[in-house]
Amino acid sequence: MKNFLKIFLFTLLVTGFYTYVGQMVPQTEVYPPKDREIKADMTTDEMVEAGQEIVGGKGTCMGCHTLGSDKAGRFPDLGGIGARAASRKPGMSDVDYLAECLYAPNAYIVPGFNPGMPQINKAPIGLSDGEILAVIAYLQSLGGEPTVTMKTKLKYAGGAQ
Repeated sequence: MKNFLKIFLFTLLVTGFYTYVGQMVPQTEVYPPKDREIKADMTTDEMVEAGQEIVGGKGTCMGCHTLGSDKAGRFPDLGGIGARAASRKPGMSDVDYLAECLYAPNAYIVPGFNPGMPQINKAPIGLSDGEILAVIAYLQSLGGEPTVTMKTKLKYAGGAQ
C-alpha cells in the first residue's frame, strides 16, 4: 500500500509538472485559408486578384514555388511565367500550357526539376475549375497580359486527361 501511494503521488507530480509546462508554452491558432468566392460574372482583374489569393492560400502553391526569387524552390519560380508560358511547349498557347500544368502537372517537367507537383483539382487541395481559371489569370499577369475570362473553356477543365 505504501508503494502504491508513492507511485500515485509521483504520477500526480509528473502530471502536474507537464501540465504547468504545457500552460507556459504560447498558444497560437492557425486557421485554414478562406475560400474565395468565384462568381461567373467576374472581370479578368477580379480573377487576377482572386487567383493571387488562391496561389498564396488555398492552392498552397508558394509552399514549393517561389515568385521572382534568384534561388529556386522545389519547383520552378513563377516570376515572369506569364511571358514564358506561351513558348514553353511548342504549339501550345499560354492558357493551354498553364492549364496542363495545373490539371496534369507531370505531363511536362521543366528541365532541372523533378516531378511531384500534385494535381490541384484533386484532394487535398481540390480547386474548382473556376478557381483554376482565376489562378491562370493571375499566372498570366506575372509578366504577361491576362486573357482568360470566366467563359474560357480549358482543354483540361472538369478533370484531368
